[in-house]
Amino acid sequence: MGKIDVHGEQVSYPIYFRDDFSFLLEALKKAGFSNRKLCIITDANVDYFHGDNLIKLLQKEYTSICKYICTPGEKHKNLETIYDMYTFFLNHHLDRQSLIIALGGGVVGDMAGFAAATYMRGIPFIQIPTTLLSQVDSSVGGKVGVDFLKHKNIIGAFYQPRFVYINTSTLQTLPLRERSAGMAEIIKHGLILDQSYYEYVKTHKQQIMDLHFPTLKQIICRSCELKASIVEQDEKEKGLREILNFGHTFGHAIETLLDFKLLHGECVAIGIVGAAYLSYQLEKISLENVKDIENILLDYHLPIRANDIEQNELYQQLFLDKKVKQDQLHFVLLSKIGDTVCVSNLSESIIHSAIGYICKTVR
Repeated sequence: MGKIDVHGEQVSYPIYFRDDFSFLLEALKKAGFSNRKLCIITDANVDYFHGDNLIKLLQKEYTSICKYICTPGEKHKNLETIYDMYTFFLNHHLDRQSLIIALGGGVVGDMAGFAAATYMRGIPFIQIPTTLLSQVDSSVGGKVGVDFLKHKNIIGAFYQPRFVYINTSTLQTLPLRERSAGMAEIIKHGLILDQSYYEYVKTHKQQIMDLHFPTLKQIICRSCELKASIVEQDEKEKGLREILNFGHTFGHAIETLLDFKLLHGECVAIGIVGAAYLSYQLEKISLENVKDIENILLDYHLPIRANDIEQNELYQQLFLDKKVKQDQLHFVLLSKIGDTVCVSNLSESIIHSAIGYICKTVR
């Protein structure tokens, strides 16, 4: 395991897998980024652990490096922060030949990518994801953006990085809760694309949660392979790529209604249960399958219910999802473990039944 190539419609780029940052200078050289102004975008938490070390490495080859540090958390993923980034870029004389380096989790990657996509009509950026969720999901595929009026990722673009550099050692500084949140996307990948991968994640829980790096590298690489295979076929989500939203219709609504008190992966976990229960109601999977999915989520310390949300409020929030088409809710469901089906025109009663299931207390 060292590299996966993602072949897009207009841009192809590598995902590098390493145990440290030592290959980063070579990766930058391979991408043609010698003699550039570099701007690192990170948050205060990530900067504490990795900011200085990264700058010391880059200073071996680059003389013009600046660093923008944003406040951690989804609440700060908004246009106000982007405005501040633009001001910082101008003050540091960044131009179209400059390079943005996104160092952090999904929030940092989404914002840095959106700023790069829109500043001077687009300047190059790279992703250095430091959380499990961003390493297996958000750093791959080119979706960038911000929240607006509490609507999740409602403003954004498709803008591919020039490369993704995954340094698995950054996971050592990640809190357990953040590692668990990343597992929601990994479990999702198995559920929608690869039953054997799903089974592997079920049976290797101890190694994964104990940070057994050979096992971690294997699942990170496999998730990237699965996501890249979908993105290559449908880069701008005109069809197939929407299956990656499994669990996200409920998940994004829950995330918004709880005012981002839960992590994205935690909300996706609850959303996965809701989508699985809908799949059961449509007789696509068994109730035993639903319980099995709940158990693996619980094994990875993920929530499976949203008890603080009023059911009708959640139903109404679903209609603000980006996948709504002509006021019709659209769901990605399981046709079986490892495969999906997309459905719409479901009755209000069946949707409310699924909402009731994920809003009730676990017995």
